[in-house]
Amino acid sequence: MTFSFKGLKAAAVGAVLVTGLATAAAAQDLKFFTIGTGGTAYTYYPVGGVIANAISKPPGSRECDAGGSCGVEGLIASAVSSRGSVDNVNAIISGLRNSGFAQSDVAYWAFTGTGTMEGKEPAKDLRTIAALFEEHIHLVALADSGINSVADLKGKRVSLDEPGSGTYVDANLILEANGLGLDDVTAEALKGGAASEALRNGKIDAFFVVAGYPTGSLVELASAADIKLVPIDGDGAAALTEKYGFFAASDIPEGAYEGVATTTTVAVGAQWFTSANEDEELIYNITKALWNEQSRKLLDVGHAKGKTITAESALNGVGVPLHAGAERFYKEAGLLK
Repeated sequence: MTFSFKGLKAAAVGAVLVTGLATAAAAQDLKFFTIGTGGTAYTYYPVGGVIANAISKPPGSRECDAGGSCGVEGLIASAVSSRGSVDNVNAIISGLRNSGFAQSDVAYWAFTGTGTMEGKEPAKDLRTIAALFEEHIHLVALADSGINSVADLKGKRVSLDEPGSGTYVDANLILEANGLGLDDVTAEALKGGAASEALRNGKIDAFFVVAGYPTGSLVELASAADIKLVPIDGDGAAALTEKYGFFAASDIPEGAYEGVATTTTVAVGAQWFTSANEDEELIYNITKALWNEQSRKLLDVGHAKGKTITAESALNGVGVPLHAGAERFYKEAGLLK
């Protein structure tokens, strides 16, 4: 028997070429898509992870009807931790991220250059993909702190979260609505676990969190220390909701956090945004993937807030125009006339 090394070499080269062409084709089909979320201890980040998983379908994935991914063909989406709403809006407009979550008030003010964004260039390219869930403003203190209202924060050490977060924006608005300002408190800029730890160690007296309940860091804190949620109600809350239509009075129910009673506060919508410059077909397919049956299953089990993220509420409170791709989907689905 004789071997033809020349033929073998040619076959090997051919195999390499075929493999190379297949790899190049796969690389061309691959698309990465980032979702700016928030701190890892709060609600945006885990919900972002669930949605990223739902809309992804990397090359080689099993087909949807075979128990595989039902996301967008060739898409790898990732949830990126960030400083929150303001940071995400800025990152979308600058092109740093493809999309991100933000509070409806922060996004509207950025889009119009009004409210807390007055004097800044309007973010005219900001576009909505979907409204997601309701976020409640938590004002957290130790149970024996003697802090029973926003007015009691005067002279106290209070974390407002980091500048660049929606919490920071809303905390300032709440102080203002209750006749207080930054000069009336010793303001700190702590986030997530750092704020919880500082409260337990007596380094701060209270901190603000804007998140969907139950949020992870507060679940952990409530299991380790006796805490309270301070009501945000009365004339201050009424002034806030009257001046800013994005806010609404709402309760955080008993049982959301261990040992914490039902607490009246205010809430605002969490929404998913992108840039008008993102490809229409891509955003159409992402929106379609978000609301398919398989994604529904992932949302229902992926996070406590997942069950409240529905196609029926996807347009609730939307103040920034829809992306053309998302708009096309909602019209086809009969959710938008």
